[in-house]
This record gives sequence, C-alpha cells and structure tokens, in this order.
Amino acid sequence: MFTIGGTVVNLASPGGSVVLQNNGGNNLTVTANGNFTFTTSIAAGSAYAITVLTQPSSPAQTCGVTNGSGTANANVTNVAVNCGHNEWAWMGGSNVVNASGTYGSMGVAAPANIPGVRNFGPVSWTDTSGNLWLFGGNGLDSAGTSGDLNDLWKYNITSGEWTWVSGSNLVSQNGTYGTLNTPAAGNVPGARDSAVGWIDASGNLWLFGGVGLDSAGTNGNLNDLWEFVVSMNQWAWKGGSNLVNQSGVYGTLGAAAAGNIPGARGFSTVQLISGEVWLFGGFGSDSAGTQNNLNDLWEYTISSGEWTWMGGSNLVNAVGVYGMKGTAAMANIPGARFSAATWTDTSGNLWLFGGANQVSSTTVNYFNDMWEFSTVSKEWTWMNGSNAINQSGTYGSLGVAAAGNTPGGRSDTMSWTDPSGNFWLFGGFGFDSTTPLPNVEFDLNDLWEFSASTNEWTWKNGPNVGNGNGTFGTLGQLAPGSIPASREGGARWADASGNLWLFSGSGANAFNDLWLYLP
Repeated sequence: MFTIGGTVVNLASPGGSVVLQNNGGNNLTVTANGNFTFTTSIAAGSAYAITVLTQPSSPAQTCGVTNGSGTANANVTNVAVNCGHNEWAWMGGSNVVNASGTYGSMGVAAPANIPGVRNFGPVSWTDTSGNLWLFGGNGLDSAGTSGDLNDLWKYNITSGEWTWVSGSNLVSQNGTYGTLNTPAAGNVPGARDSAVGWIDASGNLWLFGGVGLDSAGTNGNLNDLWEFVVSMNQWAWKGGSNLVNQSGVYGTLGAAAAGNIPGARGFSTVQLISGEVWLFGGFGSDSAGTQNNLNDLWEYTISSGEWTWMGGSNLVNAVGVYGMKGTAAMANIPGARFSAATWTDTSGNLWLFGGANQVSSTTVNYFNDMWEFSTVSKEWTWMNGSNAINQSGTYGSLGVAAAGNTPGGRSDTMSWTDPSGNFWLFGGFGFDSTTPLPNVEFDLNDLWEFSASTNEWTWKNGPNVGNGNGTFGTLGQLAPGSIPASREGGARWADASGNLWLFSGSGANAFNDLWLYLP
C-alpha cells in the first residue's frame, strides 16, 4: 500500500481552506500551506487522481493541481496544489470614493462597521494575535465631516469585522493627557495625522508625534508619546509635551538622557529593532525651534523611557552625504526628508527608501535612494537608487529582478516586510517610468519587491505609469485583474502568513477600501 500526498502553496492564511479528493473520494481539508497526505493509502499499481472538490472561499481563490494523476508504484509525494499568487483581493470597505465611517457601538465588532476614508496619515499596527489596528489620520468621520481624527480601530482578519475601540467618531478632538505614565479611561491622544507607531513585547501600541491638536486645542506639530495598554483598553501619556510646536532637546550625541526628546514633527519614519525604537527625520522642529525638513536619527529605549540622539543634524535642511555606493562610513547620512519608507531586515538593520524634501511652498523634491543603517556599527550605507532628486522609475520586465531596476522618486508610500525578509513597496506620490517634468508628479499603484540579499528591485504588479484606476472585482475574490487605485498615505500591515494588507489613502479621491495582496 502506498500513500498519496504533496504540497499546497499560496493558500491564503488565516482563513483559507481547500478540500481535495483522490479518485472522487477520501476528502481531505487543507487549511495551511505545506505538505499533505491523504488518510487512505492505495494498492501498488493502482491509479490515483487528485482533484479540488471545494475551492477556498475566504478569501475566494482558485487552486489548480499539477502532477495530480498517475499510477502508484511507490509513495507519491509530488502532487502540487497551487492556489494562486501575485494577486489582489478587495476585502472590505466601499468601492466608491469619499465614504463616511460607520462606527457602530464602541467595543462591539459588527460586519457593517468600517472606518471612513483616510486621505493620509493614519497609524497602523499588527498585534501579537494577528489583529490589524488603525489610529486617526485625516479623513471623514461618522457625520461625513472632513478633518483629523483620533479614533482607534481593530480589524479581525478571521471574522472580517472592524471594532471601534477608542477615541471619538467626530473630527477635531483635543487631546486629554491625564497624568504622565498613568493609564486612564478618559485619556486619549488628540486628533492628528502623520504620526508614527510601534508595538512592544507586551503587545501594547505606541504612538509618537504627528500633526494635529494638543491639550489646548491648538493645531500644529506634536512630540507627545503615548502607549495604549490593550489589556486595560486605556491610553497613557508617556512623554513629550502636551502642547504643539516644541523644539527638540538633543543632549549629547550617543548619550541617553531623561530630558532628551525629538522635536515636534509629522511624516517621520519608525522601526522597532530588537526591542529598541529607531526614529528618522520628518517635517518639524529642530533644536532651535526652526520648522522644516529633518534628518536626525533617534533611538528610544522602552524599558528606560529615554531617547538618544544617534546621528544626523540637530538643525533643519541638512544635506545628504552619500559616500561610495555599497560602502559604509561614519560620515554617511541621508539628507533631510519626510514621508520616507522604512523596513527591518533579518539581521536587524534599518533600511530607508525615498521620501520628499520641501524646498518652498510650491516646490517639493523627491528621492529614490535606498539606505541601510547598521544598528551595530551605527553607520549608514547608500545601497541603491540615485543621489540625485526627481528620478523616474526603471521598471525593467514585470516579475524579473535586475540590478538596474528602481522605483522612481516618491513619498507617502505603503511598505511591508515579508517573513522571508524581502521588502515590499506600493504606490505613493512621485514619478513613474515617464520622463519627469517639474512639479508634475503622480499618484502611483505599482508594487515592488526588494531583496536585501541581492540588492535588487523587482516590479511585481500594477502599471508603470501613474494615476491608475482601481479594479475591484468581486468582494473577497483574488483575481489577476484586481488592483487598488493609485494612492498615497494609506495604512498598511503584514500578517503572520506574509500577506500584505492595505487600507484607504487618497489619489484623485479618498478611499476606505481594504485590500489583501497574496505574494
């Protein structure tokens, strides 16, 4: 008697389920990628024929079988079930623009619940249970009014339901700070956009800065630090000021101190690496209180609650020092910028791509340089892309990695790291494959993958020209033709299975659509 089995790949997880049959029976339900074996063996010399009885439905996929039939003269292990890849699925929200939020009852999940459109600047986290979290941003509230928000939402991937957890369902709310380091039911950060966040080892959510309202209702750049204690469902003000537009207190380069604090800012970038928080740049206040583009690098130690100025300038508008491509040096540093993309690789290094630099009220420059920062040597390396501004993209062939490929200069992208350590980049605002013209940028919906091991980009999906429309297809159905519309500034997550999630953002209009991408 011989066993019949093989491998399932590209089954969406969690939630995916495919039912296989052998010779029209012996049904086998497979709920995860990997090896499978039918429970009933067959006699030597007998025929086998593997087919799909029931296709996955959440999200819907079409699985195909190869090497599925033959004669068993030994144990069969090479049956291949492929459920598709490199496809988008519209998973929730509206397929029409400018939708208001449906909040339901606070703390109660419901199928109808959905955050309203977010034009730009929400904060996103993935918790230890695989739930997706969303805070604030600029968008529409429950009444359809536009402005900055301070609502906190949780999305359960398995149930497909949103829960309004905290904050207001109306725009333009002041912050309620309470007592420093003390969680309380009444505490809540003020409405804001363009903040950054991370999640700690206990599964609590952290929030820093942004552009919005302080305790007095004044609008400006913020440098307040908050922790949301998930088990208590409460916010705690952890540091920084409860008033806007504060200067940075840098202290001594490389030395942690209780009084250190980055200046108020929005549009910065953050990564959590080995329990330490790394914050870079943004648009805000330097040590002299001047507001503009920043390139300062900070480390925040959660256990001590102290900030350390680790590199870059304590003054605005610092010029980048590139050095030699591929060679680390203490003098190297990316130039001042905001709305860059960041990732963490499997070795614990920080990576940074692109972003923008505000030159005047009418002129913005865009970068497409890729940098690596070693948290061990504390050195930057210019790895890829150009040291010149406003470069068009070099796309190459779809799906083919090449040394010359690189996305065009852009800001406000959505980025992820997959379980293999590859970096993913979607959309943003900047330059496509066409020759750049002054002040003629586009919203984009191209998808890129970057391999840190080979230092190469691959254009994976979407058009190589800007302002592309969306194709929603069937709700919950992965399909080759489905794709989100061009956009910037949306929320993004990576789940435990390496799937990419995207919510909202804005292009020609604003969206509150939720998408899943299966690599």
